[in-house]
Amino acid sequence: MDWIFGIHTVQSILKTSPQRVKELRVVRSRQDARLQKVLNLADQHGVALQWVTAQQLDTLVEGRHQGVAALCTEGQTYDESYLATLAEEHGQEAFFLMLDGVTDPHNLGACLRSAEGAGVKAVIVPKDNSVGLTPVVSKVASGAAESIPLIVVTNLARTLKDLQAKGVWSVGTTGDAEQTIYEIDLKGPLVIVMGSEGTGMRQLVASQCDFLAKLPMAGKVSSLNVSVAAGVCLFEAVRQRS
Repeated sequence: MDWIFGIHTVQSILKTSPQRVKELRVVRSRQDARLQKVLNLADQHGVALQWVTAQQLDTLVEGRHQGVAALCTEGQTYDESYLATLAEEHGQEAFFLMLDGVTDPHNLGACLRSAEGAGVKAVIVPKDNSVGLTPVVSKVASGAAESIPLIVVTNLARTLKDLQAKGVWSVGTTGDAEQTIYEIDLKGPLVIVMGSEGTGMRQLVASQCDFLAKLPMAGKVSSLNVSVAAGVCLFEAVRQRS
């Protein structure tokens, strides 16, 4: 179990997955409407409450806790079979984000938040060389980690092949691509593939993509943070699909 912290994050978990919350610790000196909503949800679901000082909470978690922390069981992840179900269920509206080698929890959390906002049906990560649903991921995702499925697969290239067999087109992002993301048709069943900041997509994953795209960079920097780049690509897809 891990401590999840922050008003919005804890409230989201209490709303969507209250069975995960085993204990709530709250700074007694904080009394406001936002915190009261959290307390009401905790009471509604019978969650044990312990009043603490801000200093006690500071030693319990690393980060801006906003006066509240919840002891939670690990967030639920899903496997390839659930991904296949989602692809069939959503048909022409299937929309996924695949992350190859994203190991920073802040980046995964931000990608989950952008993906949830863009209407992505699931985020796909590899079993190895990827961060899981850590407290930092949940905090940065600001509730999205509890509302969008995280699919953990053994082999990304094979997963792309399986999705393609179900009619899902794949667009990988790399600075070496000839086309920009704005020149590619992003409508219909789609998975957008993002690589890590350092090395990008692995060659095997890139070679399995139907199309490769890049972001046009007008400044001196050669690339964007992966979570920023993911947001740009996802919402270009939203623009086209709407």
